[in-house]
Amino acid sequence: MSKRMETRRYDVVIAGARCAGASTAMLLARHGLRVLVVDPARRGSDTLSTHALMRGAVFQLRRWGLLDAVRSSAAPAIRRTTFHYGDETIEIPIKERDGVGELYAPRRTVLDAALADAAAEAGAEVVHGLSVIDLLRGRQGRVRGARLSGPDRRPVEVEADLVIGADGIRSRVARILGVEPHTIATHATASIYGYWREIGLEGFHWYYDLGAAVGTIPTNGGEVCVFASMPQERFESGRGRGLEALYHGLLADVSADLARRVASSEGPGKLRAFAGARGFLRRAAGPGWALVGDAGYFRDPLTAHGITDALRESEFLARAVLAGSDDALSALQAERDERVRGLLEVTDRIASFEWDLEEVKLQHLRLAREMNALVDATRALDETAWGASARITARAS
Repeated sequence: MSKRMETRRYDVVIAGARCAGASTAMLLARHGLRVLVVDPARRGSDTLSTHALMRGAVFQLRRWGLLDAVRSSAAPAIRRTTFHYGDETIEIPIKERDGVGELYAPRRTVLDAALADAAAEAGAEVVHGLSVIDLLRGRQGRVRGARLSGPDRRPVEVEADLVIGADGIRSRVARILGVEPHTIATHATASIYGYWREIGLEGFHWYYDLGAAVGTIPTNGGEVCVFASMPQERFESGRGRGLEALYHGLLADVSADLARRVASSEGPGKLRAFAGARGFLRRAAGPGWALVGDAGYFRDPLTAHGITDALRESEFLARAVLAGSDDALSALQAERDERVRGLLEVTDRIASFEWDLEEVKLQHLRLAREMNALVDATRALDETAWGASARITARAS
């Protein structure tokens, strides 16, 4: 345990130091709160990810002064995205808007480390190798802190006004609280992906055909993440012959050109797979606790919007925390659900694979409208003053 933890008293304790947790910690620490954020994984470790930052995420990083960290990592700038519907190709340039004229797709080893470092620079205490294993409660049942443990399995208790679960779709914080999803999507896709070099494609490419989708996402180190997504049933029935056979077979089914490019490029090492999980909405907050990122709201990764959602919702949570009242946190759930429900619904429809190519094109237009609405919601944050209650301000000082 670090020496600073000997006080064992914080305004906020956050479980999870990746996109949502580190962003929330950074924002709260920048406004003077004493924040502890813990994560069992080492700093800069990898994790399953789609990598892609949509316009809202790039806009958010620019607002926070962190976009240069992504650029300096040599993550390539994405200035066009191309949709392939069978034999039809639609190329869309990334237009300059809100100071954003390009997209990025950094490896999580880069992005998560940059966010955690920004949280630490803001004054948060960031401790890797440490987990929230239980919650402390007052006599009224209100959460008043957390029990932590590291590799030595020696538990340490810390008190806090608020404990935030930013610990993913299988959130331990949510499980301890007994918070179940109140909305669950109908469909889920499975994905297999690997990293390839010199496939000769520029920008994002998204390929759709009946019953499958594949795509290319340029990332750090001259590598391109090439993914293949399918209904869970197809994944389960095909995985017995091996991930490589299923992966390359799916690429060939959807795009013979992409399959040839991958076959002639430098290999990816080990392929990675995500068996799929249905999207959901969980309760966002309660007495002394809150959930953010995939712990509170998860949507199928087929639309590649998870990181963008995490960054946006971390700021909405931070603003509610700094308002300094349970009412502000209570209002967060209805506002979040209203904000994201359209994206969750259209993602679920695309993830169903129960469409023809004309319908999926229409669904992508709907998806674009939902994404633009969420960028508008992020832009509106600049017009809303940050607030902090006298209680929190006094304690933080």
